[in-house]
Amino acid sequence: MDITSTTTLNNGVKMPWLGLGVFQSEDGEEVITAVKTALANGYKSIDTAAIYRNERGVGTAILESDVPREDIFLTSKVWNTEQGYDTTMAAFEESLEKLQTDYLDLYLIHWPKGERSVETWKALEEIYAKGQAKAIGISNFLVHHLEDFLPHCKVMPTVNQVEFHPELIQPDLLEYCKGKGIQLEAWSPIMKGKVNEIPELKELAEKYGKTPVQITLRWDIQKGVVTIPKSVTPERIIANADIFDFELTPVDIAKIDSLDKDGRIGAHPDHITF
Repeated sequence: MDITSTTTLNNGVKMPWLGLGVFQSEDGEEVITAVKTALANGYKSIDTAAIYRNERGVGTAILESDVPREDIFLTSKVWNTEQGYDTTMAAFEESLEKLQTDYLDLYLIHWPKGERSVETWKALEEIYAKGQAKAIGISNFLVHHLEDFLPHCKVMPTVNQVEFHPELIQPDLLEYCKGKGIQLEAWSPIMKGKVNEIPELKELAEKYGKTPVQITLRWDIQKGVVTIPKSVTPERIIANADIFDFELTPVDIAKIDSLDKDGRIGAHPDHITF
């Protein structure tokens, strides 16, 4: 494997195992520098969202980079206030305009909102049918959300992007998504840097000659989970990709699995107020 390695989604589209997340990256120079650094150092996947308010900067960085648009896997998401059929269609067009592109590689429903998400999905299915998104999916859906949602889908979601890290593994959700052919993707994979303070990860980092962050990101991939660590620091963006020259043993994967506390950094999908 290397930084260009991909997983094949349930519709045949290839998605990189590693990408750059831009949550909380400020629009303008900060996000432009982060994205251009990532692309210049081999990244092929960039993950943004309407609510991040940095789509324009992401689009500018892609245009100014030396990487052709067709070689980049670009993801965005429809925010909760725009869910519903008509509002989603308008939100998607706005994202395209800001990103300065005529298609997305992946478009996601950002959070589960019951019946509104069913109507949102109808819009995503139409966007997909038109070829304006190469793949469509969801984010932050737990098993019970999926059980309610999937019977309404003509097109099976390709990806479910959720909070996933050593203290929140959600094995039931991982297994459920695998069974449905839905690729799990990790947001907040390094727990806002908290993995650097976990003794077991520090021990493994010393064993492999890596950092706790690199150990965690490699663990993601060996668990079959796409990962999108966020950083705006060029050195960290480059270091985050240095995970393809080693492999964790099954014993060490189990050691990281044992850190699971069902502990969240972000909001619980059942208790969102936004």
